[in-house]
Amino acid sequence: MIASPPFDSADVAAAFARFPDAACPGLLALRNMIFAVAADTPGAGKLHETLKWGQPAYLTPETRAGSTLRLGVPKSGGYAIYAHCRTTIIADFHALFADDFSYDGTRAVLFDAQSTPDTDKLRLLVASALTYHLR
Repeated sequence: MIASPPFDSADVAAAFARFPDAACPGLLALRNMIFAVAADTPGAGKLHETLKWGQPAYLTPETRAGSTLRLGVPKSGGYAIYAHCRTTIIADFHALFADDFSYDGTRAVLFDAQSTPDTDKLRLLVASALTYHLR
C-alpha cells in the first residue's frame, strides 16, 4: 500500500519503515483513512503529521479542534490507533462498538495484522478525535 498523501517528513517515513512488515499495511491504511476523514470533516482543518513518542501522530494545529491520534504497534502485536487516555474518545467509541473491536482501556483500539477492520466504523472514531474540542 502506498502512503497517501506522501510523507512530508523523513522522520515519519522512517518510523513507518521500522514497523513490522505484518503491521505496516494496516498502519498505512489507517494513516490514509485519517487524512481522508480530516479532508471530509468540517471543522477539523488541515492535518499535521509528526512524531510523538516515536510514533506517527496526527494533529489539527490550525483549528486546535482535535485531540492527537497516534499509530503504533502494541507489545501484544498487531497494530493500534491511540487517542489521549484522558479524553473520552476511545470510551465513547467502545460504547458504540464494544463487540466489534479490541481495546486497550481508554487509550487504544487494537487490530490483528491478519484481519481488515471495519473502516466505516473507524471513520467515526477518527472524526470524533479530529473534532474533539468542538463538542
